[in-house]
Amino acid sequence: MSKNKKQQSLHSAKSAANDEFYTQLKDIELEMYHYRNYFKGKHVFLNCDDPEYSNFYRYFNLNFEFLGLKQLTATHYDENKPTYRIDIYPDTKEKVQVYENGLTNTGNKIELLKGEITPLKENGDFRSNEAIDILKESDVVVTNPPFSLFREYIAQLFEYNKDFIVIGNMNAITYKEIFPLIKNNELWLGVTRSGTGSMWFIVPNDAPYKKGQKIENGIKYQTIGNSAWFTNVEHEKRHEKLILTETYEGNEENYPKYDNYNGIEVGKVKNIPLDYEGAMGVPITFLGKYNPDQFELIKFRKGDDEKDLTVNGKAPYFRILIKNKLPEKPIRFSNIIE
Repeated sequence: MSKNKKQQSLHSAKSAANDEFYTQLKDIELEMYHYRNYFKGKHVFLNCDDPEYSNFYRYFNLNFEFLGLKQLTATHYDENKPTYRIDIYPDTKEKVQVYENGLTNTGNKIELLKGEITPLKENGDFRSNEAIDILKESDVVVTNPPFSLFREYIAQLFEYNKDFIVIGNMNAITYKEIFPLIKNNELWLGVTRSGTGSMWFIVPNDAPYKKGQKIENGIKYQTIGNSAWFTNVEHEKRHEKLILTETYEGNEENYPKYDNYNGIEVGKVKNIPLDYEGAMGVPITFLGKYNPDQFELIKFRKGDDEKDLTVNGKAPYFRILIKNKLPEKPIRFSNIIE
């Protein structure tokens, strides 16, 4: 792809309805809390977050000293002209007042560290040569990249072997480029996600109406029921044991066999049987509970014939085939007596 086409595709993605979402500060705080000890001594790069508006920039600027950062860098993007980068260092002391909500210039005034601005020769596209040079120097990327460019964005992070904590569409786990990374424990879900409708993104006031939109105090919000954090940074939730209470033994009729794979259908994560040793097909929401010490990921969606998994000729919604590494023997009264 030529440089001009790359720039055009980024602009198109950022201006498309599916990509024009700005993360709220409270949602960033909720997720970053679980990595607070990780950031010490790190150079954080925000390569899809305009420092004029970004709450990612506000969060790391406000918490620069608390987190013990080595450096914070954000790049501004403009489709048609060269832009700039802004850097915060440990010796940065001067402050400037800005609005709490930069996108709409509303909310309380807050004080941010005044960054060092350096002009760029290019337009700030995360794939530009200058942005890649910054990426090479940084330790971790934290951002909300354009959902439509998620495959390319993640590929770049792996190409340069970077840590990351980013927001994406939950359905990205179904991509052929993404699921193998999850299966190989190279990428996993973060701690918080919006499956319960808890993550509301700020959208421009002139954004067209879509389902899941609301306006509060003159600010327009949009919820995306399947957005999630994706990361390769360890967090405590990733190794929490999933408590299982259901049993396969004696309830076999609740777990039908697949037509085209030697495994059973489990329609809900809460119904995963604790005593089944074979393959089980579970909803993709399972990955929010996935503990690699407890479960093995086998494959995604397909049976032995490489067609969608089916039960009695019908294919359930996307399934992930898993295996319990630590199956338990059900506790029964008769067992206790014995």
